[in-house]
Amino acid sequence: MLEAFLPTDVKTRVSLVHLSLLIRSSSYLFSVDLLDDSSQDNGVQTNQYRSGDSMGVLPFQNSLSGPFTYIFSFRKLWAFTGPGFLMSIAYLDPGNIESDLQSGAVAGFKLLWVLLGSTIIGLLLQRLAARLGVVTGMHLAEVCNRQYPTVPRVILWLMIELAIIGSDMQEVIGCAIALNLLSVGRIPLWGGVLITITDTFVFLFLDKYGLRKLEAFFGFLITVMAVSFGYEYVLVNPNQGGVLKGMFVPYCAGCGSQQLEQAVGIVGAVIMPHNIYLHSALVKSREVDRKNKKDVKEANKYFFIESAIALFISFLINVFVVAVFAQAFYNKTNMDVNAECNATGSPHTDLFPLNNDTLQVDIYKGGIVLGCFFGPAALYIWAIGILAAGQSSTMTGTYSGQFVMEGFLNLRWSRFARVLLTRSIAITPTLLVAIFQDVRHLTGMNDFLNVLQSMQLPFALIPILTFTSLTSIMNDFANGLVWKISGGIVILMVCAINMYFVVVYVTSLNSVLYYVLAGFISVAYLCFILYLVWHCLIALGVSCLDFGSRVRNQPAVLIEEQSEYDS
Repeated sequence: MLEAFLPTDVKTRVSLVHLSLLIRSSSYLFSVDLLDDSSQDNGVQTNQYRSGDSMGVLPFQNSLSGPFTYIFSFRKLWAFTGPGFLMSIAYLDPGNIESDLQSGAVAGFKLLWVLLGSTIIGLLLQRLAARLGVVTGMHLAEVCNRQYPTVPRVILWLMIELAIIGSDMQEVIGCAIALNLLSVGRIPLWGGVLITITDTFVFLFLDKYGLRKLEAFFGFLITVMAVSFGYEYVLVNPNQGGVLKGMFVPYCAGCGSQQLEQAVGIVGAVIMPHNIYLHSALVKSREVDRKNKKDVKEANKYFFIESAIALFISFLINVFVVAVFAQAFYNKTNMDVNAECNATGSPHTDLFPLNNDTLQVDIYKGGIVLGCFFGPAALYIWAIGILAAGQSSTMTGTYSGQFVMEGFLNLRWSRFARVLLTRSIAITPTLLVAIFQDVRHLTGMNDFLNVLQSMQLPFALIPILTFTSLTSIMNDFANGLVWKISGGIVILMVCAINMYFVVVYVTSLNSVLYYVLAGFISVAYLCFILYLVWHCLIALGVSCLDFGSRVRNQPAVLIEEQSEYDS
């Protein structure tokens, strides 16, 4: 209104200012063009890395102020995209794929809702991990190192190392099985393990060429999985109504102990302890001004959105696998499969004895069965998907080992030494298994490794809830009452489910010696869990338990913009 009374030259200046503000706000709100290696929009410089960094830190600073600061931007989401997808690979490792196919073969579509619920719970736990890294500038292992006394800290480190070894064994064996299938048995299991070790070292050094290129390579592997397992889904063409019903209706009509154990196995396969440590470290690859509360809040928002998208994609890929085996092989017997393999001339008919027992499948047998029923193309495409899953998860598992060892032990070694040590710890038992075990009889080992990882789950979930609830560490971003209660309930439920899985496994061994050994281990195990729970309850506000706890009173030391990828 006042512009009508202004001189002409002044009105022109005012109009130009309005136009400039309109253009800036419009481009901020609706820009969807992707950043390339040389772009520097919104303060993100994807081609700048600190000297001496191996994975680098991508700087992010809020270059806009005013009323549009908190409006969603696809450009900023792209700048934060990467850590969540690397984290989501743990939801697609060979152990998860095997759990998926067994779920479909044993229960049909009836356990898809368990997979959905587990993925949602996983997203909430990953949110806590990401927030810890963003707010403090430290990953979970570093915070544990500063907050727990020496003895509990060392025990905690050993437990997480066991979880990483178990996960890595599944991933490397998965790669070896895929190579065996692709080579029609010419590459033995131990040969596949050696190949996987070698190419993992090669791929890990891709980050020397830039963080974005490494993240793009992981994105390529996820795409290979989506295309491979998506092809199987289209080929088998499962009942879409059954898929949707199984996904959104929590039921399991006619299910028995076998289906219940499989449901528990899904939860244990999806939520993995080392992945919490990994995600809290990966988010540090984006440099955030932690002195600016708005920037921290915005980083938390975009990391959560990215994680949700990444886990949604991983969930769809897992659904592909469950649905394929639910449609094609639910209620199939060994005799049915044997007859089909004989009819197609498969050389693997001896895998399926002539009896009416329900078909039992693993990653290897699953590929053989697909080949018998749907042709050789289905087998080879399945093997390519397994190879991509194993290779990607093996690489992220190596990163997990590095972060855990550095954080707990405060190591500052060269990058090559760190990779060599963490790789050797996990690979040595895997190679021994590959040498002395037949590729056709690995199901028992996979069950044992799932139990091993289930037992380590509290050693990630309890600390992450503890430290994200402490205002001395998280300041204004500490968990509120709702998150404390819901997080405690979720963690209690997940740990109870996994402990049930452990008890079922131990009782199935039918050995008094194993029972006695398990009893002694259980006492020590539960004592340490109670110690962690004590600290957690103090962090959640139960102050009457605070008699000599270090956790409540020791403030965190913020490490401003320090990358843990330094070589």
